[in-house]
Amino acid sequence: MALATSLDGEVTARTMSVVQLGGRLYFQTDRRFRKYAQLAGNPRAALCAENTQILGRCRELGHPREHSEFCRAYRELYPGSFGRYTQLEDERLFVLEPEFVERWLYIGGRPHVETFDVGARRHEIREYRL
Repeated sequence: MALATSLDGEVTARTMSVVQLGGRLYFQTDRRFRKYAQLAGNPRAALCAENTQILGRCRELGHPREHSEFCRAYRELYPGSFGRYTQLEDERLFVLEPEFVERWLYIGGRPHVETFDVGARRHEIREYRL
């Protein structure tokens, strides 16, 4: 997935290896990287894959090795990254809790936008019209 973060008017994006557990999205990063500094100063972020955008708030959880469920899933999905990075001392685990999700659908060949407003507990599918 692509992770977008921002701080002081600077927006950056990069591809991340993301694990979904219990409706939350988890990823790890080195605390010396720009995205770490951006998340520390502004926890609001977005993840995007294909036709789905997820906006939410990130929270640091500590070192990845302290979270066995994440490590199990991450090792299974990304064995190379797990072996190279997860045990490094400066790695940190983040969770993004979705607040708003939007995705494009094609129903009967016509474009629709599906939205989930998590806080308001509202789901909607509407046809996109020019």
